[in-house]
Amino acid sequence: MKEILLLIAAVFAAGNAFAQGPAAPVLSCCARPATASATEAFAMLASDQDFVGGHDAPLPYSYAGEGQMIEFKTADGQTGHAFEIKSAKPSNKYLFVYQEWWGLNDYIKKEAARFAEEMPGVNVLAVDLYDGQVATTPEEAGKLMQSIKTDHAVAIIKGAQLYAGPKAQFASVGWCFGGGWSLQSALLGGKQTVGCVMYYGMPEKDVAKLKTLNSDVLGLFADQDKGISPAIVAQFEKDMAAAGKKVTVKEYPAVHAFANPSNPKYDQALAANAHQRALAYLKARLKA
Repeated sequence: MKEILLLIAAVFAAGNAFAQGPAAPVLSCCARPATASATEAFAMLASDQDFVGGHDAPLPYSYAGEGQMIEFKTADGQTGHAFEIKSAKPSNKYLFVYQEWWGLNDYIKKEAARFAEEMPGVNVLAVDLYDGQVATTPEEAGKLMQSIKTDHAVAIIKGAQLYAGPKAQFASVGWCFGGGWSLQSALLGGKQTVGCVMYYGMPEKDVAKLKTLNSDVLGLFADQDKGISPAIVAQFEKDMAAAGKKVTVKEYPAVHAFANPSNPKYDQALAANAHQRALAYLKARLKA
């Protein structure tokens, strides 16, 4: 009798399971969607304590040099902002500068001014992807980075490119959050793109998109980076090769954000070397 009761119970359980269908897979709270874009994947790093811990709050700094904030229409009908330093003589050459995850702060304005001074004849435009917001703590920066909608950021970049004009040549440079957006900017620029520098930013993973690049890429990374790891960099090299595009990678013996002067872990010597590489590359591509 006991065996019969056990058999009935087993049949009932099996039938109930069949009625409910296969069990849904259990997802980790931190699992990244397989369909996440490169920029979304980078934004998710704001939940990674190792990544956040690698960003100390920026040291105090106030920029008081040349340049001014400008406004332009974005592709989604809103208003975009950027810090602009125009060439002393009329020029169709533009360098788009993309912020760290802190936002368009005075450090980025200083870097924009540095490039403008070193490349006469090039207009420099530091594009604001946070719509005027600037973070001063890693927690604030993480929230801002995660709040950015990809479509709106793309609209801002397209608006900046339209501001430059249909005859302009585009090159771009960015750090961290802006490193990934520098590559996206190059993709959005189409045939007007002539160069792209990305400092420890998230690479584009879609080979089909990479095939549309109109320029090569200079990637400057850190071999101790816990966010943009050497494995991610190696995959980017493979993806660029699969796309038939050229990428030059330099990995420094450093941590993430080693070239950011706002970072207390700033490595002056390595940052100077990286800057000279970036400058030489940009001068050659923009013929500056």
